[in-house]
Amino acid sequence: MDIKVVTPSFTRGAALPGILQQRIAILDGAMGTMIQRYKLGEADYRGERFAEHGKDLKGNNDLLVLTKPEVITEIHEQYLAAGADIIETNTFGTTSVAQEDYGLGEYAYEMNVAAAKLARAACAKYSSIDKPRFAAGALGPTPKTASISPDVNDPGARNVDFDTLRAAYYEQAKGLLDGGVDLFLVETIFDTLNAKAAIFALDELMEDTGERLPVIISGTVTDASGRILSGQTVTAFWHSVRHAKPLAIGLNCALGATLMRPYIEELVKVAGPTAISCYPNAGLPNPMSDTGFDETPDVTGRLMGEFASSGFLNIAGGCCGTTPEHIAAIAAKVSAYKPRVSGAKFFSELVEA
Repeated sequence: MDIKVVTPSFTRGAALPGILQQRIAILDGAMGTMIQRYKLGEADYRGERFAEHGKDLKGNNDLLVLTKPEVITEIHEQYLAAGADIIETNTFGTTSVAQEDYGLGEYAYEMNVAAAKLARAACAKYSSIDKPRFAAGALGPTPKTASISPDVNDPGARNVDFDTLRAAYYEQAKGLLDGGVDLFLVETIFDTLNAKAAIFALDELMEDTGERLPVIISGTVTDASGRILSGQTVTAFWHSVRHAKPLAIGLNCALGATLMRPYIEELVKVAGPTAISCYPNAGLPNPMSDTGFDETPDVTGRLMGEFASSGFLNIAGGCCGTTPEHIAAIAAKVSAYKPRVSGAKFFSELVEA
């Protein structure tokens, strides 16, 4: 019997909910790990445009969308060739708040537009009728936190406030939207108040523009305590952001799949019909490894396959230390299993929520 699919009224990325009903979608892997393979120097980061800039720029990977766009495009295409359905824009730190560390805050909007165009063009190159590809506008946590004091002697001190974050995220999201992204991904959340500023900005932007894009929210459990850095358990984190009605909620970074398992399982139990995403690190850090992390593609693929067989996943990918080889291994393993959320129930509840 055919199931009637109720598709939410997204103006972009409208096919993605249907894909999550049919199979586990594949997210790309680490951008920073791949950039390291190119062994870029200070001159590469500066390019001609920023040759005389007054601060060191090496390590500002987000700037490469302007100074080495061919590198970013090549990495996107490697992940797409490995089987990724969704690739993230190279904008993890492309808010004015984060870029001010390099004296480049004024270029944040331009960088987001450029990053979105690169990702969208790569998706267009690899898309087919049977396998559309999606560019996710990545909004990272920023290097500042609205909930935690940077001064142990002054618990009330803050180095950023909600309104500053909201404005910075609005500018970033507008650049991503103007550059053509299909969805937004608020990721690596270590402070839920920062994430709420991003969610507020996304709601504001979509109301202002009339566009409606799917939103994925992904938190980070920082250690074996099972809490994010600002102190919430996974369950508390979910209840703090569920008002955003995300297409998917998940966890990424900080931990490998083995250590992340109990926290994903907790999220699965509390998130109701909302889809679940998971993109862990490639195990624990290992400076002797080529990627800086322990797990080989076979190991990461097997672990994510176990998540899929347990009914945990709708979206699977990789974070720090993962490569196109890891993503190909994950795609191969999870393809044997059905997604966690399937059938009309998910779509009807998403629309009615």
